[in-house]
Amino acid sequence: MVLYVMKWNIHPDKVEAYLKWTESAIQRALAVPGVVELRVYRPATGAHQIVAAYEFADFAAWAAWYSNAEVQKIVDELHTIAIDVTTDLWGPARNVPKPLRPGK
Repeated sequence: MVLYVMKWNIHPDKVEAYLKWTESAIQRALAVPGVVELRVYRPATGAHQIVAAYEFADFAAWAAWYSNAEVQKIVDELHTIAIDVTTDLWGPARNVPKPLRPGK
């Protein structure tokens, strides 16, 4: 699995616009092939208000999704209503390439 993590703060003057935008942005992002799962968090600590974690089967799936015109439009829109936007792209660790679960 590949994990693409986006973090941002909602622009203080654009909270209502942000809430309206999320209604369609999430569905549009998930409509583009490649996403296995999306989880959105509000951190208990840290400098960001929102963390979105997208999972992909591999780097090729992420690259195809990320290069899609609709995804780029969503990212551009996010930058108009959010501040401090950061991203991280994570791949499997060599020594632990598959998920581990207690008791298994």
